[in-house]
Amino acid sequence: MTKGIDKYSIDSTDYTIGQDNVQKWGFDVHNPVFGISAGLIILFLIAALVTDAATAKAALDGIKWKIINNFDGLFIWSGNIFVIFCLALVFSPYGKIRLGGESAEADFSFLSWLAMLFAAGMGIGLMFWSVAEPVAYFTGWYETPLGVEAYSPEAARLAMGATMFHWGLHPWAIYGVVALSLAFFTYNKGLPLSMRAIFYPLLGDRTWGWPGHIVDILAVLATLFGLATSLGLGAQQAASGINHVFGIDGGMGLQILVITVVTLLAVLSVYRGIEGGVKLLSNINMIVALLLLVFVSLLGFAVVLGAIPTTLIAYLKNLIPLSNPHGRPDEAWMHGWTVFYWAWWISWSPFVGMFIARVSKGRTVREFIIAVLIVPTLVTLVWMSVFGGLALDQVINQVGALGTHGLREVPLAMFEMFENLPMSDLLSVVAIILVMVFFITSSDSGSLVIDSITAGGKVDAPVLQRIFWAFIEGAIAAALLWIGGTESIQALQAGAISTALPFTVILLLMCVSLLMGMRTESRFR
Repeated sequence: MTKGIDKYSIDSTDYTIGQDNVQKWGFDVHNPVFGISAGLIILFLIAALVTDAATAKAALDGIKWKIINNFDGLFIWSGNIFVIFCLALVFSPYGKIRLGGESAEADFSFLSWLAMLFAAGMGIGLMFWSVAEPVAYFTGWYETPLGVEAYSPEAARLAMGATMFHWGLHPWAIYGVVALSLAFFTYNKGLPLSMRAIFYPLLGDRTWGWPGHIVDILAVLATLFGLATSLGLGAQQAASGINHVFGIDGGMGLQILVITVVTLLAVLSVYRGIEGGVKLLSNINMIVALLLLVFVSLLGFAVVLGAIPTTLIAYLKNLIPLSNPHGRPDEAWMHGWTVFYWAWWISWSPFVGMFIARVSKGRTVREFIIAVLIVPTLVTLVWMSVFGGLALDQVINQVGALGTHGLREVPLAMFEMFENLPMSDLLSVVAIILVMVFFITSSDSGSLVIDSITAGGKVDAPVLQRIFWAFIEGAIAAALLWIGGTESIQALQAGAISTALPFTVILLLMCVSLLMGMRTESRFR
């Protein structure tokens, strides 16, 4: 082992988890991460109250699009690097490292583990976009991938391939890099479960100072704003579904009621902890989603049978062209979809990565990456093929609202597709329930993550603290909907995406730091 690695050996730190914490009023919080994060959140809410929502959206959208337009190559090449990095670890000797040490045992069964990482990672996104996205690409709702002609047979194939590209290997590799880094440094090196701990090989004891504070504060803000955005968008989808099925007005009152119910149930889940809350809800998610998937597949069996291989072939065929940011004939589509998605996944990576790390002790690096990268991609392939394939079939054959009008409202797209299937109301009700449960899972797992970061990496902080963050997430989403409706939520989303630029650099450095840390394992010295 080189002198440089020796100098920053993880085993040399005398930092104690929670040593900078302040215990007061039933809280156990890191100083200054908790205070600064909470202060910035309060300032944001005050600004939202006194600023016109349209003005705020325009300003934050301007920043978002400048970042997307000027750093498109950085985002796309970074995504490619993360995929290659993860796959290389699978086949490297480092793949044999067990998270937590050679004698560590997994805390959860394999199926429960998969259910939790899938529910936290993108379960709700599949409900929101599995119908809308393929239809958007096929019809040219906002440009078409690789500049193909809208409504053409090639557009139909590429619509499914491009959708899978956005929800397949690349996003899961982004999550995998963060999750594996956190799990390794926490369980193998005894460092806090916090973003800053990953950079100890690079920063040494400066990790516990302001460089680390900044990383953790950015992670808190990105996680909280990302979750609040998803709660707002999810409330709109659930309200659209309720309006579609029951005729109840899906306006502001119902949307805020949905957020309130989700938040209260998330608080109950947070109170029960991972075993009695997140794990239970994730298992329910998996069962209900599987039943919905099987039932819809049977109803559209002839279409689905051809859609799965078509999607797989289109994904593999177009993986490299879609991964190349240079000389593209579809730059507007690439910026509006791919770069936007990559920025969104990166801004969400602290939340999803930390939660996956929290539940992954006892897995080998090889097992971890296969489960985090390959298995969710295969599940997503089937899900997108079923729902997207049926939606495209309806558009091509001009069946129902989708076939007549194309994509009108993203939150309503899945329910319009169900209209043309048997027992459509039952399918819609199940979908509404699934959306709600996915959101509860995201909210409570996000609360556990934010709580860990603001508690200095502790995983056993007071329950009151976890409840506090669950309420804050719901309060921000409800307040923004009340103040400015969709425009406020979109402004918050633009702000969250803007944090992706610094986090892209942080994730690239994370890969270097993880390799340095793995080299200190005794078998590689």
